[in-house]
Amino acid sequence: MASTVFQGLPVIPDEPYTTTSPRKIAQVIHAAEVEEGAGMRVRRSIGTPRLRNFTPFLILDHFDSSFGGAAEAGAPDHPHRGQETITYILQGGVDHEDFAGNRGTLDAGDLQFMTAGRGIMHSEMPRADQYGKPNIGLQLWVDLPKELKYCEPRYRDLRAEEVPVATADEGNVQVKVISGQAFGVQSARELSYTPVWYLHFTIQPGGRTQLPLPQGWNAFSYILNGEVVVTDGEQLRSFQRFSNVVFQKDGDSVDIAVAQDAKQTAEFIVVAGLPLDQPVVQYGPFVALSSEEVMQAVLDFQTGQNGFERAVNWVSENSRSRRNSVG
Repeated sequence: MASTVFQGLPVIPDEPYTTTSPRKIAQVIHAAEVEEGAGMRVRRSIGTPRLRNFTPFLILDHFDSSFGGAAEAGAPDHPHRGQETITYILQGGVDHEDFAGNRGTLDAGDLQFMTAGRGIMHSEMPRADQYGKPNIGLQLWVDLPKELKYCEPRYRDLRAEEVPVATADEGNVQVKVISGQAFGVQSARELSYTPVWYLHFTIQPGGRTQLPLPQGWNAFSYILNGEVVVTDGEQLRSFQRFSNVVFQKDGDSVDIAVAQDAKQTAEFIVVAGLPLDQPVVQYGPFVALSSEEVMQAVLDFQTGQNGFERAVNWVSENSRSRRNSVG
């Protein structure tokens, strides 16, 4: 379904990387619990009234079936246009399917980079765990540059074994280099069209990371577990689970540690992305440059045209099974 030619910009800019001036904190968002999809409860930090359109980022959702919600909660058949999604499975699994016949399962440690472009309709449903463990993961929505808004849809599945791991601070710091680079280790290329660094850290008590980032990119760190200490100018500030620490653009790096007397290992992601100098008009799963384009996206989906031809009367196997079980 997708073009064989990667249309994105280089994910690792050719520039010097230093750690002489750590970025200060711009704001901190505590992820709010909201309902999403069909009965899912998620923790959302980007895409809330406190933090919208943090270019190129549109939404960050932390999903965990233990948050509550319907027994069959998930994201059944729904459309997208004008953005990319990065889905990262931390525990459990998700079955996905789209109107072009693509189907598969993401397991723990796997990711999917999905470029919606001119239009896609798909489903994403958590797979029940035989031991009753919750399904846990993250989904990040990334805006597309205006020249790629109407590109052909594209998928890039990144399996856990394809993600290199780097270590630092005498083994106290471990990072899965999903996209970008850390401590001399580089990720796979040609993942998202909009350049994004995506790094998953695990730091032991007493560990510290000083991570260089591309100049001028927007960046944040979302805390998954434990407690971290972030350098903020002359201050050291502590943050716990569900905190999204948003950094200022000025500076060359971020400085994050775990206290020596911390009771547990800390886990968090650091994400940075190339800012896009363009308007953002979003209506649900449609992201455009103007209200007129959003209205056209709704019309195209309703009438099955301009990229949504295959959406007409399409029902995923996930949704069909769901309906049969209810009926």
